Amino acid sequence: MRTVKLAVVAALCLAVSACSKDGGSSAEAPADAPASAPKVTDAAKAAALAALPAPYNTGDLSNGQSKFAFCRSCHTITEGGPDMTGPNLYGVFGRKAGSKPGYAYSEAVKAAGFTWDAEHLDKWLSSPREFLPGTKMTFAGIHDAKDRIDLIAYLKVETGYKPAP
Repeated sequence: MRTVKLAVVAALCLAVSACSKDGGSSAEAPADAPASAPKVTDAAKAAALAALPAPYNTGDLSNGQSKFAFCRSCHTITEGGPDMTGPNLYGVFGRKAGSKPGYAYSEAVKAAGFTWDAEHLDKWLSSPREFLPGTKMTFAGIHDAKDRIDLIAYLKVETGYKPAP
């Protein structure tokens, strides 16, 4: 019994150390570890948010991140991230619908003929199947307009969007 308790305590200690603030990594990366992209600060994200056009500049990034949980099972948003059931969304703003290399889009999306911007994404997020019949996306949509604004603001900040000068 004592051995089992000690094993449980050891496992818990290991789990807690893996959940540390820095992800359980040591202060120094091994010499052969690839360099990672610098972490974007909250201040940089706030500045990026403020630079967005209205109404996205008033978006709640925390709520947008929360709403992205609906998308996360099918999409990634990191630069160079993998396609999943849906395409990686990094760089989506300004990209022609259905044009990301390497992703097998539905015929409806390939023939859509528009470029992704906030207005098109807002309509898409409201109800993908109504906005573009024939899409293979099964998501029912986000019906609250403020939640869509927050999600679009979050995506703009997190996916490399750069406003036109």
